Amino acid sequence: MDLWSYAGKRVVIAGCFSGIGEAAARELVRLGAEVHGVDVRESAVPMASFRIVDLKEPAAIDKAVEEIGGQIDGLFNCAGLPQTFPALDVMKVNFLGMRHWTEQWIPRINRGGGVATIASNAAYRLQQRLAQTLELVATPDFASGLAWCEEHMGLVADGYTFSKEAIVVYTLKRAAELARQGVRLNVTLPSPVATPMMRDHFVKVAPKEVFDAFSEPVGRLSQPEEQAYPLLFLNSDAACFVSGLAMPVDFGFTGGVNTGVLDVQKLIAGARAG
Repeated sequence: MDLWSYAGKRVVIAGCFSGIGEAAARELVRLGAEVHGVDVRESAVPMASFRIVDLKEPAAIDKAVEEIGGQIDGLFNCAGLPQTFPALDVMKVNFLGMRHWTEQWIPRINRGGGVATIASNAAYRLQQRLAQTLELVATPDFASGLAWCEEHMGLVADGYTFSKEAIVVYTLKRAAELARQGVRLNVTLPSPVATPMMRDHFVKVAPKEVFDAFSEPVGRLSQPEEQAYPLLFLNSDAACFVSGLAMPVDFGFTGGVNTGVLDVQKLIAGARAG
């Protein structure tokens, strides 16, 4: 048995039009998986099937899951909105819709299969408001989660960082709850990535110094493939005992922050002063 192989595996990927999701979908196809994709824009990746799905719409999610149908071995959650969109739309896609999408697939995931979701290393301070995030994660469905967000817009802010913190906390909590069912859930925390989203959105709402700070200590943006490969590992049989992991994919950023080697605010201030 080749623990690294996806030959004969059936997988679903959300967010395969561009960036990390497109890179992951292409590699999954290359590795022999039967890949079914969804996104709000048509993907050029030659998958087994593709559907236009807006994660802001629970009914569209339910319809897509029923149409794809059957059992799967892996779910890849790569869709997301940046903070250039309305805050509640960001929360709907990055957390509420992603959670609803994931929950619809969980009963269809074969034992030993997994869910690999993209968050962000912008969630590095999630412990500071963990209690509030757990309140949101405890809401039972999309509608109640949205109502909670509407009542806590001070926490939600622009939606981006808080949505990423929420999907991390949700993943860790559900991983423990589903362990005895043999379903694994993990999440990656990428550093800034050279994707169309970076070019077309992120750079419009934050100065270059912010992305430079979150790209330390390596000093460059990561490439989509560099973020896709860890996702494929987490849903492979090689990661059969890995669940509940929030995996930094940032070339030392998280380690540097946690050990005091990096101070993000000082890095940003220093870059601006320079």
